[in-house]
Amino acid sequence: MTLPPLTITWAYVVLAGVLGISAVTDVRNGKIYNVVTYPAILLGIVGHGIVSWLWPDQPGLGLSDALVGFAVGFGALGLAWLAGVIGGGDAKLMGAVGALAGWRFTLSAMFYGFVVAALMAMIVMLRYRILGRTAKRLGRFFFLAVMPGPSGKLETAQSPKIPFGLALCIGSALALIEVFFSGGQAAKLLLGI
Repeated sequence: MTLPPLTITWAYVVLAGVLGISAVTDVRNGKIYNVVTYPAILLGIVGHGIVSWLWPDQPGLGLSDALVGFAVGFGALGLAWLAGVIGGGDAKLMGAVGALAGWRFTLSAMFYGFVVAALMAMIVMLRYRILGRTAKRLGRFFFLAVMPGPSGKLETAQSPKIPFGLALCIGSALALIEVFFSGGQAAKLLLGI
């Protein structure tokens, strides 16, 4: 295991704290709070700007990397938030991940988070024995989605929920572990870029 340079490690430490706090609040209260995400976003953008200005020849992220990371994280999940699929805290959390760790890391974190969420959903459906019923609702939803007119709702009032923010936190933690085991370079992540 090779540690990343200090010019980026500070952001990973902050990210680990944000993920830990957000995971706990999402499980306990079903929310990821602005008091956690907004300072993390600001710290990522301002911090990377200052660090890249002070040590321009050192590896790390710059101001533009933090801004693009924020745009990728918040933009992708912001659309899902506007569509009413997820909560705003989930989108802001991924914006914070992007501002702190960059866009490549954020894409890996989202990929891992979606895989974790799918596994959590499968476990919930098996536990409540609603796998068949859910599959029928999904089929009906997708059929109606291609037909003219309203497509209907995918979930019902009785639908069990999974803590999607927790899945994103776990996915981000997996991406963070991957960074440390791949030599500390976010470019070596899932994308291979």
